[in-house]
Amino acid sequence: MAKNNIGPRRLVVGAHYGWKDWLAQRVTAIVMAIYTVLLLALFLAANDFSYEGWAGLFTKQWFKLVTFVTFLALFYHAWVGVRNIWMDYVKPVSVRIALQVATLLWLIGCAGWTAQILWRV
Repeated sequence: MAKNNIGPRRLVVGAHYGWKDWLAQRVTAIVMAIYTVLLLALFLAANDFSYEGWAGLFTKQWFKLVTFVTFLALFYHAWVGVRNIWMDYVKPVSVRIALQVATLLWLIGCAGWTAQILWRV
């Protein structure tokens, strides 16, 4: 009997990131879209269009938390996209891993900087 790669005994290879990456990109995009609508609504409803009015919005603890969660969604969204670019277009494994580690460290640093900025206000 000839061996074939059709049916339940087929050889499946790859990282299997597809479905999780697709879902992560959609969920993080929805989080960012909701935040954008919220920010726009708060801006249009504001009476004080000065720096103090804008900074006053970010002094509320709930808004800092929502902003931070949105930035975490942004960083994860960026991670999935850039990681997929590295996996698709950078063939030498050592270079790809180095780029992935550099990207991950950069995004973690950005998340820390975001927290520092938000809770400094």
